[in-house]
Amino acid sequence: MNEKELRRSMSVFPIGTVMTLTDLTARQIRYYEEQKLICPERNEGNRRMYSLNDIDVLLEIKDYLAEGINMAGIKRIYELKENEEENDERSTLTDDDVRRILQDEFLALRGIDTKGPSRFF
Repeated sequence: MNEKELRRSMSVFPIGTVMTLTDLTARQIRYYEEQKLICPERNEGNRRMYSLNDIDVLLEIKDYLAEGINMAGIKRIYELKENEEENDERSTLTDDDVRRILQDEFLALRGIDTKGPSRFF
């Protein structure tokens, strides 16, 4: 995670500030949390603390609602985004992953047990 993303994910804003920035009520913000669209962290006093990423999500939700998309539709949009991100993460292979896969394939073609020590790579 680069520094910019790290800073955007830091939970530093209390709900009052988020209400001002998003023009949402505390009840609306808590409802979106109940719907698992945002997951604010809690501080030592058990108060919700929001990140810039949380605020971005809240503003996106507000835009979706203004476009006429209902809560079920919004939840589905975020589920699809999450699945897409997971697929992107899984599809990224390191050089070691590629070497291991190729080694397993070569050994399987030759009929050699792939669980033993490697002699080729």
